[in-house]
Amino acid sequence: MEKSEMFGFSLETDDRTEEEKARQKAARKGGVASSLGLGQKSPKAPMDTDYLEEMETTMPQIRFNLNFDKEIGGEEQNKRDSKTLTIERLFEAVASGDVRKLDNLHQYLRQNMKKLSDSLYQSYGKTALMKALLHLKDGKNETVELLIDISEKTGDLKEFVNAAYTNSYYKGQTALHIAIERRSISYVKLLVSKGADVYAKAYGVFFQPHDGPNFYFGELPLSLAACTNQPTVVDFLMENEYQRADAKMTDSHGNTVLHALVMVAANSKDKEKDNTEFITQMYDRILKTTAQLHPKLRLEDIENHKGLTPLKMAAKTGKIGLFTHILKREFHESHTKHLSRKFTEWVYGPVHSSLYDMASVDSLEDNSVMEILVYGSDIPNRHEMLQMEPLSHLLEEKWKKFAGRMFFLNFLVYLLYLIIFTLVAYNKKSGELPYPLKHTIKGYLYVSGQLVIALANCYFFLIGILELKKKRPKLQTLLIDGYYDILFFVQGVLFLVSAGLYLFGMTQYLAFLVLCLALSWVNMLYFSRGDRHMGIYSIMIQKMILSDILRFLLVYIVFLIGFSAAVVTLLIEPKVKNTTVILTPKGRLYGPIDPGEECVKPSFTNIPYTIMQLFKFTIGMGDMEFTQDHENTEVFYLLLIGYIVLTYILLLNMLIALMNRTVEKTTVESASIWKLQRAITILEMERRLSCCLRKRFRCGVEMNLRTALGDDLRRCFRVEEVNWNKWTINLGKINEDPGCWDRAQHPASDCPPVTANRGRSWRSWRMPTAQSTEMSPLNSSPV
Repeated sequence: MEKSEMFGFSLETDDRTEEEKARQKAARKGGVASSLGLGQKSPKAPMDTDYLEEMETTMPQIRFNLNFDKEIGGEEQNKRDSKTLTIERLFEAVASGDVRKLDNLHQYLRQNMKKLSDSLYQSYGKTALMKALLHLKDGKNETVELLIDISEKTGDLKEFVNAAYTNSYYKGQTALHIAIERRSISYVKLLVSKGADVYAKAYGVFFQPHDGPNFYFGELPLSLAACTNQPTVVDFLMENEYQRADAKMTDSHGNTVLHALVMVAANSKDKEKDNTEFITQMYDRILKTTAQLHPKLRLEDIENHKGLTPLKMAAKTGKIGLFTHILKREFHESHTKHLSRKFTEWVYGPVHSSLYDMASVDSLEDNSVMEILVYGSDIPNRHEMLQMEPLSHLLEEKWKKFAGRMFFLNFLVYLLYLIIFTLVAYNKKSGELPYPLKHTIKGYLYVSGQLVIALANCYFFLIGILELKKKRPKLQTLLIDGYYDILFFVQGVLFLVSAGLYLFGMTQYLAFLVLCLALSWVNMLYFSRGDRHMGIYSIMIQKMILSDILRFLLVYIVFLIGFSAAVVTLLIEPKVKNTTVILTPKGRLYGPIDPGEECVKPSFTNIPYTIMQLFKFTIGMGDMEFTQDHENTEVFYLLLIGYIVLTYILLLNMLIALMNRTVEKTTVESASIWKLQRAITILEMERRLSCCLRKRFRCGVEMNLRTALGDDLRRCFRVEEVNWNKWTINLGKINEDPGCWDRAQHPASDCPPVTANRGRSWRSWRMPTAQSTEMSPLNSSPV
């Protein structure tokens, strides 16, 4: 193959016979025709197969025909068929692993001016080297070394080693990816030493997250080695002398190798399917190696295209195992201590005090872990993640500092609104709409009350839209995230409709007003989330309404409408003219009215009337006297008995049974839902604070941890925990005074004064013992 350096193109040689070219040309035309006929692309070829391989038809190219002179002379080419090296023969030879089948390969290529990287020896980008690596036996295929050696001699080693799949399904995959996937460290080293690109990206459909079989590993070779638990390969790629893989390199999604590990982490309760253990070990390994190679690089702070760090991604995807590990990661060695997010401050018996790094966790930061968990309606395991430390104590601290008092103030304001609304609605005026303003004290108070109600409901309408837009709850998470937001939004809508009808002078405004008033009192239950017991009770009511009662109503409406239609069709009743209905203590009396007027008694020929009467039968208030003068009473009684059995006996008892089961099933779940709802309330209260108040009420304290990086200033939150299972192994920790543990969270307390970068009381500054100095995670510098 001759290559033009000036024009940047290559000219390949072609020794195929005309028969071979005709067969391939016919196959190519057939494929194109079928593709055009079906409107689809040709079916994807498998990555590799032991059966008859689907070879890519060669595209038209300018090639030098080695048989041109012989074709002019009319010589027969059939004798050359057995000597021509086709891609099928080459792939078959390398798949067998028998180097003897390739004895004359180098000589053949040299004589015919061919190279292994030629397009004639690639199928959808797959070369003979990839084919050989896909067919390792006991981790070995002797043709690999031979192919690389021949390619090196023919001068196309770089192109041959870095050739990648062109098929859209496996696009970008190289021989290095295959060697890593086959777990062959020897071939990985060989390929890298021969110039394999450690930054090649396998970005085909198969390597992207989607429904169906796929394996997303971060596209890069380093990510593939990490996600398949190959620590030796990871170490080699990051520390080799040829081309080192940088852990901060990102794929097409902006994900680093740490993001890729989060993506492949599993949360299965089955230990055989759970890979959290090796994922966490690999995660820490890459962090430590990167810290040695690039001490100042903060690998965990790199965000992908969605603005997610590995910690935030673990929270977003509900990977609770890896999320817990990252949040509570603690290294005791002095040279890796700065990689920790948790620092043990002191231990006394089963009690240990820990400092948690609040970076990316506290809700005061944009797109924080707290916000992701609280507003992520589709995140699995978020109830459990919000109850782990330090998130649980952090939320409790925010509630005590400001959220609880603000919530109680909101309750008082809403109660005042309800009182004003009720008084205004009760003292409604009569006359022509809209009512004129009376220049009296009562008139001014009435108008003022109307303005207060209007402003409040406009606020509920707007805030409902904003909250639903922020949370975007799905149907299955409506109970947790959007229940009261929707109710307050509907409350605002009802009032706005009522106000519009009132201004246009329509009496129908009263119907929407009373509905708004009733719903406003129902929404009072929103404030039950301030108390644990009332909050859980309210959640059970929500679950029953949105699950059991809703399903009951759907079935009941079908029965009610169906039997009502049957009764209306069955009963034919003549109109009663010139009569009036007189209600007496003993029943109804029908009497004459003025001549010329017509009065029709309500009957079962009216669908709304029939539906109401059957509904009364459902609740045990029905009356059957009206059937005495009708025909087909037997059929009517049959319908009535069937209706009562299906609704009054069956559906109502099923509803009671389902509600009992719901109460028993959700006793524990309701507590976690209540905590989540209170967390939502806390963040809502925090967003309403001004910037200066947010900083004032911010939890935690600035600490100088003095790690290997020197002055390591971090915002930390102190948590005291009791663990009787580990208290015997914590005897080597720093033995400090456990008093005044909350001095950082409550600087105004009576504890001894503390500086921002020391974080200890004066009683803690004593000489540590030899044992504590050796084993303490903070022995390099007292906190």
